[in-house]
Amino acid sequence: MQVRYILFIAAVLGAAGVGLGAFAAHGLKAQLSDQELSIFQTGFKYQMIHVLAILLSVILYKLNAQALSLTAAWFFMAGIFLFSGSLYLLANKTLLHIEGWSWLGPVTPLGGLAFITGWLILAWSALRMKG
Repeated sequence: MQVRYILFIAAVLGAAGVGLGAFAAHGLKAQLSDQELSIFQTGFKYQMIHVLAILLSVILYKLNAQALSLTAAWFFMAGIFLFSGSLYLLANKTLLHIEGWSWLGPVTPLGGLAFITGWLILAWSALRMKG
């Protein structure tokens, strides 16, 4: 049952990523500085790459029943929310009137650590695979 939820979340994050990318390209381009747009695009790229990493984790789980693969998927999801989510907010601080949210900056590296942890767990899972 856990796999179904992971796939559902990955699909929603993928759809949201496409929507956010289109919104940035068409709706935000005129309202954000080049630097803010670059920050937003970095969040988008990492989100989409890690949606694929979640799907890979599920495929590996289905092939070899390595629970570690699903653990990696959860870390990738946490990374998307922390890393990409904080970058989306940081890029839009002025538009959202959240300039005082100084705690957002330290959240981004936590998301990066979640991504790294997910990849390392996936590597460990690969070493434990049969065959």
